Amino acid sequence: MLMTTLIAGLVLGGSYALLAMGLTIQYGIARTMNLAYGETIIASAFAAYLLYNNLGISPILGLVIIAPAGFVFGWLVYGILMRPLVARSENTATLEINSILATFGLLFVIQGVMLVIFGGNYISYNYLNFGVEIIGVRVAANRLLALGLALIIGGGLYLLLTRTRWGTTLRAVAVNPAAAPLVGIDANRAARFAFALGGALASSGGVVVSMYQTFTASSGVIFTMKALIVVIMGGVGNLAGALFAGLILGLSETFVAAYISPGLTIAAVYIIFLVILLWRPAGLFGKVQK
Repeated sequence: MLMTTLIAGLVLGGSYALLAMGLTIQYGIARTMNLAYGETIIASAFAAYLLYNNLGISPILGLVIIAPAGFVFGWLVYGILMRPLVARSENTATLEINSILATFGLLFVIQGVMLVIFGGNYISYNYLNFGVEIIGVRVAANRLLALGLALIIGGGLYLLLTRTRWGTTLRAVAVNPAAAPLVGIDANRAARFAFALGGALASSGGVVVSMYQTFTASSGVIFTMKALIVVIMGGVGNLAGALFAGLILGLSETFVAAYISPGLTIAAVYIIFLVILLWRPAGLFGKVQK
C-alpha cells in the first residue's frame, strides 16, 4: 500500500512539475500571467484523445504533433494579444494586471469552443492500461510512461536553460529585462519565445495527463490553479523549484487521499501552500528581493 501510494504520488507530482514549468517560464521571463494556461493543457489532452481514438496515433507520436502546435499557439497569442499590452504597459505591475484580464477572457473563449465541440462530459481513453510489477508493486504502465515523459521533458528543458547560450539569454531576460538590450539581447523576442515555449510545455503536459486521467472541457481552471501554486511554492522562474514543489504537491494529494480522506486533498494542498508562503514568501527556491 505504501509503495503503491508513493509511486502514484511521484507520477502525479511529476505531471504537476511539468505543467508548472511552462507557466513559470511564461511568468518569469515574459512577465505575463496566463490564466488560459489550463485551457491549453485541456485542449492538448483532447487533441491526444482524438488522434488516438480516431487515427490510432499513440500519445507518444501525438506529442511530436501537439507540442509544436502548442508552441505556435503560444507564439501567436503573444504576438496578437500580449505584445500590444507590453508596448503600452508603463511597468511590470501594470503588465501583470493587463495580462490577467486579457487571458481571463481568452480562457472563456477556448473553454467555450471545447464545450461546443466535446460537451461537458468526462473523457478518457484506454492506452497502456495494464499493470507492470516494480519492486513488488503493480503499477499501471501508462502512469509509469507519464512519469518517464515528465522527467525526460523537464530534465531536457533544465539542461537547455542552464547549459546552452540560448538558455543563458532567456535567463538573462528573466533576471533583468531592462539591462538585457545593453548586451545585445532582444528582450521582446526572448519574451515571445519564452511564452511560446510555455505553450509547448503546457501541450506536452496535456498529453501526459490525458494518458491516465479523465478530463472535461471545463477542468482547465483546476490545472491553472495547481500550476500557479507550484510556481509560487517553488519560486517564480525557478525550474528546480517547480520540480520540487510539484513533487510535494503530488505526494501530499496522494497520501492524504489514501490515508485520510479524498475530500481533504485540496484543503491539504492549500495548508501546505500557506505554510510555505508564510515561511518563505519568495518560494522554496526563490530569492528575496532586497
